[in-house]
Amino acid sequence: MTPIILDMDPGIDDAVALSIALTNPEIDIKLLTSVAGNVSVEKTTKNLLKLTTFFHQDTLPIAKGAAAPLKKTLSDASYIHGESGMPGYDFPRITSEVITTDAVTAMAHVLVNATEPITIVATGAYTNIAQLIQNHPNLLGKIKKFVLMGGTLTGGNVSSVAEFNVFTDPDAADIVFKSEVPIVLIGLDVTLKALLSLEIIEKIGHMGRTGDMLQKLMKAYGDSAIGGKPMHDVNTICYLLKPEFYTLKDYWIDVIVSGPAIGATVADTQNRWSDGKLNAKVAIDINVSAFEKWLIDQIQKMN
Repeated sequence: MTPIILDMDPGIDDAVALSIALTNPEIDIKLLTSVAGNVSVEKTTKNLLKLTTFFHQDTLPIAKGAAAPLKKTLSDASYIHGESGMPGYDFPRITSEVITTDAVTAMAHVLVNATEPITIVATGAYTNIAQLIQNHPNLLGKIKKFVLMGGTLTGGNVSSVAEFNVFTDPDAADIVFKSEVPIVLIGLDVTLKALLSLEIIEKIGHMGRTGDMLQKLMKAYGDSAIGGKPMHDVNTICYLLKPEFYTLKDYWIDVIVSGPAIGATVADTQNRWSDGKLNAKVAIDINVSAFEKWLIDQIQKMN
């Protein structure tokens, strides 16, 4: 099993990713943490509780995280994910509560008590992770790697150059990329290739109780591209379980923290300024058909 801390801002694609993580026996979630991003942190926290209740995982610890980026004003994506972040399905009454400690303190507690290195997966803004790095630098050696959904080398979705998670808190992303913790970056370069067609989404709706829930969320999802809907955050969980689906390339990544290119993730592809140093493995391609078959198989196994 792979022990992870899962830091999220659900969000519809986060919800699909979490559904797989909660039900796959190869993943051992030590902690769930919320962060503001797609919607407010109050709503993302509630959405984590909704999903753990749905999957009867009431004992899984959930900690509430950052309500705002480190410096930048929060601009959410409710225009994509709906007012609640997870519209379209009537979830059962929540039967659990968040733990009393904040996300960063809870992350530190997990790391202190870990008997093996922990992978931290982030599918929202990296605010909590940046604060962990700042407040607990002595614990970084207990982190195996960061697996991050975010960034782009080829074009953004909130500006011509910036992807939403990095754009939401570029100062946090800058801290993470300078942390010297190994990073796998799963960005728009692959997530916009791995699209779910409307036919596949329709098929998912017939896969029992969980399929019905996920299909209704997917249908309410405002993100779309030619050929279908991207499930950006699902790629982090897929990478953990099926890394062979992804082509990675080592780069030095810098994050632009101000100006018209704020939120851009810039790779030193020509070794102009990084002096040969590398700080991230960046996904540049994906086996789309394998991803599609894997996702359908995961949903079928949830019931």
